[in-house]
Amino acid sequence: MHSPTQTWSQSEKQNRASMTGMYVLLAAITMLFAAFSSALVVRRGLGDDWSGIPVPDVLWFSTAAIVASSVALEIARRSGIGKTFTMCWSLGTLLGLGFLAGQYSAWTQLQAAGMYLAATPGNSFFYVFTVAHALHVLGGIGWLCYIEVRALASKLGSQNTVAIEAARLYWHFLAGLWVYLILLFKYWG
Repeated sequence: MHSPTQTWSQSEKQNRASMTGMYVLLAAITMLFAAFSSALVVRRGLGDDWSGIPVPDVLWFSTAAIVASSVALEIARRSGIGKTFTMCWSLGTLLGLGFLAGQYSAWTQLQAAGMYLAATPGNSFFYVFTVAHALHVLGGIGWLCYIEVRALASKLGSQNTVAIEAARLYWHFLAGLWVYLILLFKYWG
């Protein structure tokens, strides 16, 4: 802990700025999905035309994939830089890609069943929530891949601790957000 009279090193300033930026990003994403949730609640109460969308079974597998991915990244972080880190981080990244594949499969199943974006208000909200979340996951996958490539090239060191911590935090947040969304669809959508 630094006292107000101590000076911060350049790397400490960068680390604090990076994590502050991450928290601002997470706050913005939270506000986005809170606004969507609020709009869903209001729209659902406006008329008798609301019909929820059945949650495709593949989304439960997607849920397991993103939660397992989050666990793999946590194991990687706790293991420290090395072979275990690289294996677990790679597994977490692959499970994240599996999550996205499950999302795509759910969308194609729903469309094959005639449940298009504009068919009902419930459908619209389902697609808006899942596509917005998938776009954030896609950005997270890019970040995970960046760290993985550095790890595989043995260019990952202690200077990357903040990048690893921020990526892990972002990914855990997305996993938690997805659990919220799947429960919202199942019990309230």
